[in-house]
Amino acid sequence: MHTNSSGVMTVPMIEPIDSEAQQCVLEQTEYFMFEAERVFGRKFERIPVLFDLRGTTAGMYKVHGKRRWIRYNPWIFAKYFEANWRDTVPHEVAHYIIDTVFGRRAKPHGVEWKALMARFEADPGVTFKLDLTGIPKRQQRTHPYQCLCQLHQVSTTRHNRVIRGRGRYHCMNCEGELVYAG
Repeated sequence: MHTNSSGVMTVPMIEPIDSEAQQCVLEQTEYFMFEAERVFGRKFERIPVLFDLRGTTAGMYKVHGKRRWIRYNPWIFAKYFEANWRDTVPHEVAHYIIDTVFGRRAKPHGVEWKALMARFEADPGVTFKLDLTGIPKRQQRTHPYQCLCQLHQVSTTRHNRVIRGRGRYHCMNCEGELVYAG
């Protein structure tokens, strides 16, 4: 903790990992790619690895159409480098490999994924509970919606569902439908 010029206690922000630490993470990612190739006896396409994830998630495997990539949170890696190097990297590589081999037939943390994590000699735990003080939080924009009794702030995710006709939301107080008021 630090005290700012107004005498208010503040928490110093964690700096993201530098390019040297990112290179170590990339090498660890490549190590598990080679391990997966050994396990399955085949080559796997190398996908982009980004250090752009924010918020409370250390890593994420993403699929959008035919595009695939792995994202790591450089702030969480900075605060808990060893734990993430050891656990998050094989976790995300395993998601990619299992998705490539089995597709949607395999659950994200299902039997096949757990078996590969065992072959990686990695912890198959899904999440970790660590102090994330000093880690920048992801900020999601909100949108104004009105019901019969009040104004609500709806997340961008829900707003997009309404816009696409895939969601309708109601006030828990008056049960009136929320209508965009922007």
